[in-house]
Amino acid sequence: MHDTCILVGAPVQDGAGRRGCDMGPSAYRTAGLGEALEALGLRVQDRGNVAPGQLPAITHANPAVHHLPEFAAWTQALGDAAYEAAGAGFPIFLGGDHSLSAGTISGIARHAAERRRPLFVLWLDAHPDFHSFESTASGNLHGVPMAYLTGQPGFGDAMPPPPVPLDPAHVAMMGLRSVDPAERAALAWAGVTVHDMRAIDETGLVPLLRAFLERVSAANGVLHVSLDVDFLDPGIAPAVGTTVPGGATFREAHLAMEMLHDSGLVGSLDLVELNPFLDERGRTALLMVDLAASLMGRQIFDRPTRSF
Repeated sequence: MHDTCILVGAPVQDGAGRRGCDMGPSAYRTAGLGEALEALGLRVQDRGNVAPGQLPAITHANPAVHHLPEFAAWTQALGDAAYEAAGAGFPIFLGGDHSLSAGTISGIARHAAERRRPLFVLWLDAHPDFHSFESTASGNLHGVPMAYLTGQPGFGDAMPPPPVPLDPAHVAMMGLRSVDPAERAALAWAGVTVHDMRAIDETGLVPLLRAFLERVSAANGVLHVSLDVDFLDPGIAPAVGTTVPGGATFREAHLAMEMLHDSGLVGSLDLVELNPFLDERGRTALLMVDLAASLMGRQIFDRPTRSF
């Protein structure tokens, strides 16, 4: 891992069904993300918040789809910001709803391709976000980034495909527990590795994650981690608008982060779907900061005591 962390704010809320995710970047900063990383001996460069450019005049035939011009503008702006940050250190993207990953991962993929290294993605989420513009019933575009990034059909000419499409075989999704029928069919057709919470309950997180990390290492790949607040159980992380009971526990989440750090394969990180308006005294923001610190090298004996 790089010893310089680049913090990039992505105050995106247009892809979600309720307001509040645009406050996420400020909450991470207030919760002490930069200070936690510096305490690990890392250099921290905060590049502030990205802003979208001019909104394109685009539409789609599915009347449910909303904020499509905003989605396209954010994808372009975040793609450029991610590409630039990847060349300077370890980017950590502070969201913002999960539609932001259409931009961050496309930029990371461009940088990985220039280095001639395959990009792998670990998607830690209750939802696969594998809808297309055609298949989404809600029209909330935080449900489409992985289908878009992997070049799935159903997007038409509404916006250009990603510059470097992501190989679906290089994606592992863990923690799923809310998957629509259209997404289930698309995931099976695309060949994405999927581990729902039942798989984690039956076998434990360790063998599933270890097998994926071994694949990344064998391919000399670089790994991007996209961590959604709703990967976690809402009992410990209430600040998300898409709560699904039965998520990862405190220890399962930290164990995943510790294994990712030990692998030495992670090159970038999304922290997404934090809605501070729904939080309880900042507890979710603080937990997400702790998880990011674990991924960057904090050991279990170094964890601070929290009082809520």
